Amino acid sequence: MLKPGDLAALPDDPARLFGREAPLALEVGFGGGRFLTHLAEARPAWNVLGVELSGGSMTRAFKRLRRAGARNVRLFRGDGRFVARDVLPPGSLHRVYANFPSPWPKKKHRDRRLLRAPFFRLLASRLASASGALHLTTDHERYFRSAVRAARSTDLYRMRFTPPPHAALGTKYARRWQDQDRTIRHVAFFSENVPPFSFPPVIEPTPMHHAILQGDLPDLAEFEKIVRQFDGGTVVVLNAYRAVNETTYLFLTLVEEEHLRQKVLIEARPSENGVFVGLKPFGDALSTEGTSEAVDCVTAWLCERGLTVEEALY
Repeated sequence: MLKPGDLAALPDDPARLFGREAPLALEVGFGGGRFLTHLAEARPAWNVLGVELSGGSMTRAFKRLRRAGARNVRLFRGDGRFVARDVLPPGSLHRVYANFPSPWPKKKHRDRRLLRAPFFRLLASRLASASGALHLTTDHERYFRSAVRAARSTDLYRMRFTPPPHAALGTKYARRWQDQDRTIRHVAFFSENVPPFSFPPVIEPTPMHHAILQGDLPDLAEFEKIVRQFDGGTVVVLNAYRAVNETTYLFLTLVEEEHLRQKVLIEARPSENGVFVGLKPFGDALSTEGTSEAVDCVTAWLCERGLTVEEALY
């Protein structure tokens, strides 16, 4: 499994992530991993990257891939838009698969759909110019038509409508919809033109940030959630805990940036130079502007309780 902290840079080199040069395929929203496992077995010469938001799906897919002995797959828990925009370099994708993506049928939720014009424009810059294609399989007619309209509006794709491939019909949702006699549709979007814009990464990795404070850590008898908005997103310090040794405080923090959501621990602990406040090396978080804001947020909370900043690097 790949974690945000495994990324050496943004964008990163797929050959480094997989340990070899090979055509790269991406499945966004792989669910239980049936299609992903099929793809890994059918295309051993490809590097296969699966991206999924659900932790439960990550676990099920990992177990399935391990049983199959698939070694050419990497899993990433997160948003496919972040991976396409920030992690993968231009021209790096050979194939992209979206099998039964969430249709978000309510009008107020339609901006959450993956296959909208902005994503099609972004993806055109990431697909290999000669052979790159996105394959969509869905039972939801309105979503299907919406995706086709969005792709056409960009003038960057040619489309091929075919019956759904057999492998895409073996997933849990495909079987459910077939049992209900729903029509399942399939289209391949082939990259035909390179967009006149580069879509650079939005998230910028930063050095690890910390602060050194003077004073004594306050009592933790009570803690009220802290919410901070900043230009790139939101920081929510959810709770504070005292370690067993009673000398270290841990602040459970949610950092939300554009299509990147991380839960991190900010620690405050005595050191030889004073009270150290920084991102705890736990969970392989990606150090970003948002995690810097999280460190500053905890620092400000401590300063409100009598500590003073001697050094701040963020």
